[in-house]
Amino acid sequence: MKLLLPGIFLCAIGLALADVESEFNAAKIVPDILDKAPTELIEVKFGDKEVNLGNELTPTEVKDIPEIHYKHEGGVLYTLVLTDPDAPVRGYNREWQHWLVGNIPEDKVAKGEVLTEFVSSAPPKDSGLHRYIFLLYKQNQGAITFDERRLSNRDNRRNRFSIKKFAAKYNLEGPIAGNFYKAKFDDYVPTVHKQLGF
Repeated sequence: MKLLLPGIFLCAIGLALADVESEFNAAKIVPDILDKAPTELIEVKFGDKEVNLGNELTPTEVKDIPEIHYKHEGGVLYTLVLTDPDAPVRGYNREWQHWLVGNIPEDKVAKGEVLTEFVSSAPPKDSGLHRYIFLLYKQNQGAITFDERRLSNRDNRRNRFSIKKFAAKYNLEGPIAGNFYKAKFDDYVPTVHKQLGF
């Protein structure tokens, strides 16, 4: 029996890795915004609501900055992004950046450099389900001096973002981990639109 346990554990790890890749592929995140899916999972919790590879959550449930955890190496810096590739038109390289944090020490996101402040999901009415994708990149060269314009949570100039171009510009490795959920319009969305000046 003792010999079976390591095999079962390794099988479970293999299934978890396959799940991340297969779910990213099934949701067409690859090739919509990525060339290759991440293999590790980012743990994302909005209070008691957990993001789970494409589950549906409401904008009301995801209105606050989430708790984030992921596998990390000591002394390594990371970049985290939350992007919506379905605004305004799916497949037209019009990602809308909801959150972008660089120079994160290990998994201490709150200690990272905020490039784009967090904004909740806010899909327009009758636009259907949008994919909200968390991606993690490793900064192999250490701290980065980002020359991006900093965006507050009231700045609506977040469209036409490309995580692929951003990662190439700063020579980021990955995405090494990811997760995503889907959301559609609910009664909280007008609050976000008003905050952004729409």
